[in-house]
Amino acid sequence: MEDISQTLALTLGAGWASGINLYAAILVLGFLGLTGRMDLPEGLQILSDPLVMMVAGFMYLVEFFADKTPGVDTVWDSFHTLIRIPAGALLAAGAVGDIGPGAELAAALAGGSLAAATHAAKAGARVLINTSPEPFTNWGASLAEDVAVVAGLLAAINHPLVFLALLAAFILLLIWLLPKLWRGIKRVFGALGRLFGHKAAEPPGDPGSMAGRPPPASGPDAMAATSREPPRLDGPSVSLSTSTSTSTSTSSPDHGGGA
Repeated sequence: MEDISQTLALTLGAGWASGINLYAAILVLGFLGLTGRMDLPEGLQILSDPLVMMVAGFMYLVEFFADKTPGVDTVWDSFHTLIRIPAGALLAAGAVGDIGPGAELAAALAGGSLAAATHAAKAGARVLINTSPEPFTNWGASLAEDVAVVAGLLAAINHPLVFLALLAAFILLLIWLLPKLWRGIKRVFGALGRLFGHKAAEPPGDPGSMAGRPPPASGPDAMAATSREPPRLDGPSVSLSTSTSTSTSTSSPDHGGGA
């Protein structure tokens, strides 16, 4: 029973930690295996390789600073959507050892799902935190995440039942929190869209002004346009002229006859 709880806690803990800080999770497990503080399962023994730990340490340093810079942390999280989730699935599958392919696949599904949930919670919270102009909130959140990864993995290894109970409470919290984070993210991006969309829709000049209209033609172009314009005939004037001419022509013989 104890072995099952330890395996389950390490499997779920690896996936959970990968979604928050993948490189810290690799460093913690690799260091514990390298120093002999724990016997890593066969699928995770590669983490104690010095080359793997060197690369993970370098990437952790990069993330340490990127994760504490407003705006940069969101870009970093977006890029790591393609890294943390599959890595969490691989670490969880490696944590079950050589139980069997079915157990490895189930562990990969559970670990990948946990990594996706924790990654979504972290990235969504950072979008909302970045609406604050001061950087101290980012620093505090980033440091809290690093501490949570280290403490959570140590609890999964040394106190698996306690970790599983806390993980169950954390999952319930995520079920309640993720919809709220999603609504908050939509409001943030909606406000940004209205802000930049309003600026883009502003006309070049005041309404009713001549700004933005082509200037009237002048010089030879105006004369050419005038010469090409057909004469305007006014209906009533033409009729009056016609009737006057007719009356004149009719009355002329009478005057001639009288003379």
